[in-house]
Amino acid sequence: MLARPVDVFALSAGWVVESKWDGFRVLLAHDQEQTLLCSRHGTALTPGFPELVAAAAQLPYDVVLDGELVIGADVRLAFEYLTRRLNRRPATAARLAEQHPAHFVAQDVDLTARTYVERRAALEALFAEYGLGPPWTLCPMTTDEATARQWLSWSAVGIEGVVFKRQQQPYLPGKRAGGWRKYGVREFTEAIVGAVTGFLRRPGTLLLGRFDAAGRLRYVGRTTQLAAGLGTWPRSRPRPGPSTPGPAAPSAQAGVRTTPSTSTSSSPSWSPRSTPTSRWTAPAAGDTLQLRRPRADPDPADVRGVGGATGRQLADGDGRPRGARGWSVSL
Repeated sequence: MLARPVDVFALSAGWVVESKWDGFRVLLAHDQEQTLLCSRHGTALTPGFPELVAAAAQLPYDVVLDGELVIGADVRLAFEYLTRRLNRRPATAARLAEQHPAHFVAQDVDLTARTYVERRAALEALFAEYGLGPPWTLCPMTTDEATARQWLSWSAVGIEGVVFKRQQQPYLPGKRAGGWRKYGVREFTEAIVGAVTGFLRRPGTLLLGRFDAAGRLRYVGRTTQLAAGLGTWPRSRPRPGPSTPGPAAPSAQAGVRTTPSTSTSSSPSWSPRSTPTSRWTAPAAGDTLQLRRPRADPDPADVRGVGGATGRQLADGDGRPRGARGWSVSL
């Protein structure tokens, strides 16, 4: 069952809230013959997570769980460690599992027409009766709005937002029913656009940069596909200027139209998987860098870079950071 995205945090009577984790949404089925893990798109994930297959011996037979696969690293969830498990040989998957073991955050059980309240009681009883502990985790749930809002402040450690669930809603496999709603954490900041994919007058995506401690423009991420209304931006080419591309700067050979003299300050919303002082993660479903609007007011030299300093504060003797000439925008 899928949740419908909403832009407003609203906990109504008859609803509960669960925390939304930065991981792989999966179904787990366990019986006396085998344990299966699959994504919500039907992709088989079992070979990549041998530690969970082994831990499933703690579960009763004929159980089906809906939940999230997560991997912790230091004090945060590390989505990149999950992606490393895909399409691996058994020996490699076992080695990665030993280095960074996965956990299963259980959100639902007995995926039938029973109400959420009944299914949640069954899930809690499963954990209590079988004494389940790591790698099994019971997803937090609350009816208290203040508690749910506090979860939104945990994005730095891997909480992406919250999911609202109607207490009397039955489980509808594969359906994006109105009984589930998801509210994601959104952050906003500024960046510099140094290149585009597609054509300059009608770009497909924007390639973003920030100044490093030496005042050099460094590549940090790419937006999702621009909406039709924004596809005509920018309308004119900026005046040329020097550029110092970062080590991971995109190349024309990769299908990118590089305009190293183009520096456009932008305000993007970034993924909870990253912070405004580090390189953003690559866009992924439900977790992306999205353009908000072009901006004409700030100078690219005033965009804050890694560490929080602006390009102007990191400027060379000429008063401008290297590679900072052109437009300003908001993402």
